[in-house]
Formats: sequence, C-alpha cells, structure tokens
Amino acid sequence: MTAVQEFPEGHSTQILSHTAPSGLSRNNSPESFVITTLTATTTVTNLPSSQPYQFPVHRLPTHMQDESKTPLVLVACGSFSPVTYLHLRMFEMAQDYYDEHGEEYELVAGYLSPVNDCYQKQGLAAAHHRVTMCQLATETTSTWIMVDPWESIQPAYQRTAPVLDHFNEQLNGLIGGMPLSTGERKPFKIMLLAGGDLIQSFGEPNVWASKDLHRILGGYGCTIIERTGTDVYDFLLSHDILFEHRRNVHVVKQLIYNDISSTKVRLFIRRKMSIKYLLPDPVIRYITDQNLYLS
Repeated sequence: MTAVQEFPEGHSTQILSHTAPSGLSRNNSPESFVITTLTATTTVTNLPSSQPYQFPVHRLPTHMQDESKTPLVLVACGSFSPVTYLHLRMFEMAQDYYDEHGEEYELVAGYLSPVNDCYQKQGLAAAHHRVTMCQLATETTSTWIMVDPWESIQPAYQRTAPVLDHFNEQLNGLIGGMPLSTGERKPFKIMLLAGGDLIQSFGEPNVWASKDLHRILGGYGCTIIERTGTDVYDFLLSHDILFEHRRNVHVVKQLIYNDISSTKVRLFIRRKMSIKYLLPDPVIRYITDQNLYLS
C-alpha cells in the first residue's frame, strides 16, 4: 500500500510504503512490516542540487548469511525516465546468477542511481521526478533495492566511474564495510549492473575514457544482463580493455527475454496507449498525476 502526498513547491514529497524490517534477508518473506518515509525536496525552480542528501542504508542487512564470502552491492546507473519492470528485473536476474555462482560473492543490496539532468537526453524528466518514481518502484516491489539520489543532485553530469567512487566512499569509507559476527568489518564489493547495450558502447569512440573503463572494469567490475541481439562474449573477445578485465565481468543470460524500454513507454504515453504491466502501478499513477511525458 502506497500513499503519495504532494506539498507546495519548496516543501517535500513524502512516499509512505511498507518495507521489510532492517536485517531481513532478501530471500525471506517478511512476517511484519514497518513504515518508511522517504523525502525528496524541491524548490520553486526544481533544481535537483537543492535537495538535502542522505545516503540510503535502510535496506542494508545487518549480517551476512555466509561470512566467508565477499558482500556484493550492485549499482545500476541510468536515466530511469521512467523506471520500468526491466530495470527491476535486472537486479532479480543478477540475484539468481549469484545464488547459482555464489562461490565468491553474496549479493546483499542493490541501488538505482538516476542520472543528472545535465545529461540532457531526449525524454529525460526532471531529476526529482525520476528519483521519486524510482523510490515508488523499489519501495513497493522490493526488499533489497534502494535509490541513491546523489548523482542526480550534483551541479554537473557525473561520469560512471566517479559515481562508483561515491558508493565506495559511502559504503567502505563512511560506513566502514559489512559488519561480521567477530566485530570486524569486511569491505563491500561494488559492481556496476548494466544491460548488454551498455557494454557495446564501451567500444564506441569518444564515449568512454580508457582510464574510466579500467577503473570501472578493473577496480569495480561489471554484471552484464545479456539482451536480445547482443553477443556479449564476442564483444569481450574483441575489445582490448574488456578482454583484459574479463574475469571481472559477469554475464547473465536472460532466460525470459524482456524488451521493455523507457523510450517505448514514453511513446505509449504520448499516444495515449496503456502502459499497465510495463511498470509498477504507483509509478503509473505518479506519471498521470504529474502529467509527465505528454509531449
């Protein structure tokens, strides 16, 4: 159950939703629920940089199931304009992958990081709208995915490598890693979660700096969800930097192909066609209430 209350500009938007209690495993069914309040503040000018910032940790578990493994946090960077079920399914497919290939990592949390408005992509709704839609989607459908607005509220566009650096600073610097039963803390492994189309862009000239690719792939790693028509393995073989860091790139095959795209959703809205079952109902209601993507 979700209630959205809009306040006048200069105040806040509160999202009230049922979420799993702190420390609950993502694989367990919650026996009780707590109410979580998320706040996204905007000013009259709706500048994302005016939002107060607090790194979200309300779904980080308090312990690991297997402390011999490395705690893994997946970060998905993107426009999310709007967020769709495919964006959320990427995390679930990754969870299945690491449950099956779980010798090294234990997936403990996931984050959506909406891109900054300065990205200036066609069809990009204002950052505060995209952050709110992502919050509505995750808080009503997941027990382990969170939304970090940091990237969206910066005064300029942020490259992917500095965004991952931010997560490393928050999770391993300020928080200090994952607490263990011994009282010690183990560093989180932070990894980029992306679709197969993103990895193809790694090979496009003047799109990615080589130093950033080395930092993303070598320093952090990447979990790639293979999409229709994308041969990730062939691209890994042909791209020098990807091949160099291939052991840090994990490819997840889609067993049920899902081609939902935000671009198609926006087109459907402009054409006054149904978008039900393409994205969570609270997100659909928010789009309708805010008159988004009509032009």
